[in-house]
Amino acid sequence: MKLLRRQFLKLAGVIVAAPAFPRLASALDYPTRPVRIVAGFAAGGGVDITARLIGQWLTDRLGQSFVIENRAGAGGNIGTEAVANAAPDGYTLLLATVPNAVNASLYEKLNFNFIRDIVPVAGIIRVPMVILLNPSVPPKTVPEFIAYAKANPGKVNMASAGNGSAPHMAGELFKMMAGVNLVHVPYRGQGPALTDLLGGEVQVLFATAPGTTDYIATGKLRALAVTSASRAEVLPELPTVADSVPGYETNQWYGICAPGNTPAEIVDKLNKEINAAIADPGMKARFAAIGGEPLPGSPAEFGKLIAEETEKWAKVVRAAGIKPE
Repeated sequence: MKLLRRQFLKLAGVIVAAPAFPRLASALDYPTRPVRIVAGFAAGGGVDITARLIGQWLTDRLGQSFVIENRAGAGGNIGTEAVANAAPDGYTLLLATVPNAVNASLYEKLNFNFIRDIVPVAGIIRVPMVILLNPSVPPKTVPEFIAYAKANPGKVNMASAGNGSAPHMAGELFKMMAGVNLVHVPYRGQGPALTDLLGGEVQVLFATAPGTTDYIATGKLRALAVTSASRAEVLPELPTVADSVPGYETNQWYGICAPGNTPAEIVDKLNKEINAAIADPGMKARFAAIGGEPLPGSPAEFGKLIAEETEKWAKVVRAAGIKPE
């Protein structure tokens, strides 16, 4: 895994090097036809919404349509494989997210290598998660919840949006670092998990913050803390998990990647436009509406994040013995 991490950092850092084949496109005229942004998950979720927001911005700025193509399945692997195998000409892009980093170790055999076959372009946003409890569960703070879970080992059911999803991995990381035994109950998305949490079928959910604030405000669910390193703009009154579990930190994140060997000038042009988007007040407001906080930086910086996340979640997958559904 460390070797793969070094390879990915090298790819991200030396992307300025020219590929060893005739240049397929030039940043001077790119794009000259519609561009696909592949979203590896179904319409309506965070990946899809983020892809459509950034796609519309790029359409308006670059004069060609950036069309979103939802290719859901296998935890995002179907869409990722399509991008990995696409021509490296800038006309097929990937909306990358946490499962891409998780899947590198979760799945034993893939038809692509995410670190080797994909080039980082730009981060877009981070979205914090929040620990939610059904109100029937007594704890009101993270330390109280840890004590409750330790007093009731194997009796607290933890819902997730699916095996290997960001909420699942956030919960597994918490279990490891807090030393508690929570029973994982995977669902096909956060919506069904929230429904059963509201109904008391499960007791806890690490949920992406958007879509949960009304339940928190009305007392239908109890929020304990956010998973980000600092307090979240969307729920500023909540402490962080790290206040009680030092070193704990995780977010859902989204960014754009391209097939390996995509020309550096195209990557740089897209990076510049995406960074302009997340700095634009109007776009910042749209991203804030879905709980997103800007994730600016160079291709190398986004590549560093992906490499670190891939290494981090590999440790959790191995320690927890997580297997694909």
